Amino acid sequence: MNLRDAFDAPAPAIILAEGAFGTMDGKTANGVVMHSELFDARAVIDSTHAGEDAGVVLDRPDVGDVPIVDSTSDALERAPNAEVLVIGVAPAGGALPDEWVEDIEAAVRAGVDVVSGLHVFLSERESWRNLAGKHDARLFDVRKPPEDDTLRVGDGRVDETDADVVLTAGTDCAVGKRTTTFELYRAAKRAGLNAGWVATGQTGIMVGAHRGVVIDRVPADFTAGVVEDLVHAVAEEHDIVFVEGQAALTHRAYSGVTLALLHGAWPDAVVLADQPDRDGRTHFEQWSVAGVERELDLVEALSDATVAAVSTWADPAEIDYPVPAANVYDEGGSDDLLAAVRAVL
Repeated sequence: MNLRDAFDAPAPAIILAEGAFGTMDGKTANGVVMHSELFDARAVIDSTHAGEDAGVVLDRPDVGDVPIVDSTSDALERAPNAEVLVIGVAPAGGALPDEWVEDIEAAVRAGVDVVSGLHVFLSERESWRNLAGKHDARLFDVRKPPEDDTLRVGDGRVDETDADVVLTAGTDCAVGKRTTTFELYRAAKRAGLNAGWVATGQTGIMVGAHRGVVIDRVPADFTAGVVEDLVHAVAEEHDIVFVEGQAALTHRAYSGVTLALLHGAWPDAVVLADQPDRDGRTHFEQWSVAGVERELDLVEALSDATVAAVSTWADPAEIDYPVPAANVYDEGGSDDLLAAVRAVL
């Protein structure tokens, strides 16, 4: 999916994050407010934080003045020129919460497009299609997988690209792969490079990746082929392509998608994201985190890539990593990671 073709960036947006803004469950909403090149957040809907400022809740002064309100009607009062409602939370169980329906319907009736990260697809429900058609609004379901007739197995065509490919891998889930990918992309743009990036989760697509897919919705046999197509498409227009990874090669639950991403992207360089104080895996405490050295060995054994650096959430000076390390939230951190990548390339 490429939302860049659907909107004139930055499109003024309202972010629906009811009950989850500033939490891990609201990470898509948080990411769109902090990072999106595609959407300009003008208001956030979350009744549990109504009256507060988004930058304060996220502890990010650079976010600017983005009010948090109770409802769509309140948001439209604050942002009457809003063009899109971004649903930035995917509730457990995958269903559309009944209490959200009124807010989404109010946006559609105002002629506002809806970009949804829900597991249910609004565009496939007749009632939502009819409502959107009546009010000249569009429905985008970012979790919707590619059409069956576009799916194929990997065949190595990514090898034909002239662009350098950099994959962000990790030691576990939820260690900052998407953030690292985006910060590397921004650092490359600052350095004057012709850079593009590929998202493999819903947040990255909403932030404004040049191409993207929610990779966990793609049938396993075709994952590498889908990634090849995305990387190949972005590489046609850019000299360096950053690819968002998922999970970890040592993760017993999700390693299949991690390996498919590694083989589909077939990167020249890899940056590993790591949270060094984490012992048990997120949501899988019965399994321990294998660590950077084990993950590095597997990446280099299973591909032709070189692990160039570690993106760490700790103070990199306090940890003895086997490759250069930096924290993207430190001043100059993403530039340091990019320098390590360019040294390998």
